[in-house]
Amino acid sequence: MGPQGDRLPEAARLPMNRPMTDHLPATPAWPPRSAPRLFVPQRLEEGASVLLEGGQAHYLGKVMRAGAGDAVVLCDNQTGEWLARVAHAGKRDMALTVERQLRDLEAVPDLWLCPALLKKQAFDWVLEKATELGAAQIRPVITHRCVADKLNAERATTIVTEAAEQCARTALPALADPVKLEALLRDWPEDRALFFADEQGGDPAAAAFAAHNGPAALLIGPEGGFDEAERALVRAHPAARAITLGPRILRGETAALAGLALWMGVAGDWGR
Repeated sequence: MGPQGDRLPEAARLPMNRPMTDHLPATPAWPPRSAPRLFVPQRLEEGASVLLEGGQAHYLGKVMRAGAGDAVVLCDNQTGEWLARVAHAGKRDMALTVERQLRDLEAVPDLWLCPALLKKQAFDWVLEKATELGAAQIRPVITHRCVADKLNAERATTIVTEAAEQCARTALPALADPVKLEALLRDWPEDRALFFADEQGGDPAAAAFAAHNGPAALLIGPEGGFDEAERALVRAHPAARAITLGPRILRGETAALAGLALWMGVAGDWGR
């Protein structure tokens, strides 16, 4: 054979004592990123037993196909995030055993989102995305031009919880019952700034947020905006600071989430 045929492959010419670690597969992360995440009502600790029934058991067993030994990430909205394993998978329930803590309860900026109630689909979207963006509290407001004056608390809680599970939050935003604007202003805490998104103008939102240090809230109006009496009432409140979210008139759900995202970028946890 010629010179080319006499050559050995590179791997064959390596010294016998040379470790070939470059070719070993990486150790997979544990728990896997695909592990299901669920919030449970009980306080979690190492070794605790958790029994899931109803919708959560159906989700794990039928949708996620979890079986004995599989990893599940649990959050209790009290202590943080925990790794658990399925100990028993029944037809109507799932028993899990908590192994160890993965993360402490998260700290989020002390910002309340106070959005006026909107049509159901639009407000569902506000609840979901405000949870993903990191709102500490969501406090729905009833104004004169609201097309809705009630909120299904069970449905809203489900939306918020599922959004928190999806985006890997370890804490749920507090969800308050809807209140009329007058009541919100009457009971407003003195130490919390109330940034009022006024379509008739105000200070640029980014500059106002950057200049503030302390508890804050963002008040957003309904589809038809605040009426003149409401606008005057808000502007007269000592905690209120009128802001503008730009040169365009935004829909209620767009304004709520644009304002919240801007806050997180300027004064919240996006800059950490």
